[in-house]
Formats: sequence, C-alpha cells, structure tokens
Amino acid sequence: MSIEIREADLSDPADAAGFLLVLDAYAQSAVGGGQPLPPEVRARLVPALRDQAGAVVLLALSERTVVGIATCFFGFSTFAARPLLNVHDLAVQPEFQRRGIGRALLLAAEDGGPRRLTSRSGSKVPKCRAQANAFGPRRVRAPSALLQLRA
Repeated sequence: MSIEIREADLSDPADAAGFLLVLDAYAQSAVGGGQPLPPEVRARLVPALRDQAGAVVLLALSERTVVGIATCFFGFSTFAARPLLNVHDLAVQPEFQRRGIGRALLLAAEDGGPRRLTSRSGSKVPKCRAQANAFGPRRVRAPSALLQLRA
C-alpha cells in the first residue's frame, strides 16, 4: 500500500470533499463525539479554513482517495516564546488505521525541521493522548488542542 502525504488544496472540490469525508467519519466515531458534523458546519468549514491565514490541512491519500487528515494552525507559544503548529485534528479512516498513516501525517506536519512535538495535557480524548505519547511528545499546559509542534 502506497500512501501520499501532501498539503490539501481546499479550492479543489476533490480535496475539500475528501477532507470533509474523513473529518465527518472522525466526528461520528466514539473518540470524535459520536455525532456527524452538522450540515451548517459542513457548509462553512472549507471556506472558513481557506480564509484562515495560519491554517494548514494535510491529506493522506491511498490511490488518490483521502484516507487521513491533519488540520493544523500556526500560532505562538507564550510559555516557550516560540512559534508553534497546533495539530487540531488528526484522523485516519478506520479501515486504514494501524498502518502508520497518523504518524506519517505528524511527521509531515513536523516537516523535518528543528521542531519538538508536544502533547497538550487538556485533551478530552485519553486514547488520542496515549497515541500522541507513543509518538514521543511531552505535555504542555494549554488545553485547547491535541498536539503542538514547536519551532
């Protein structure tokens, strides 16, 4: 199985639809809350992400089908006085899980630079926190996102 990781082009209908499909599947899972994305959120989300200057959406594709996503936002850590990249959503379709796709998305987000991956301690999803810890992050204080990459 060959997996391609690349940045999404959210102006491309196929990328946008694939992103929404994976995110909605994640939202419907037990970890994501067990409910589909509301129609009004689905309608607003892609245009809103395109308007966010600091947003980066990564896609994992298998044979041109989106099977995983990482939704990231650039920010700044006041505790470290450094830029950071918050990994807000990390999701892989169930039938593609446990194949290293989530790890590949995180590595692509890390982009091989001198960043350190850190897990936020306030995550509401212990399973995700455990998976993040298996990747090697350490905890930080802020509770609003699952992961951070610090420069």
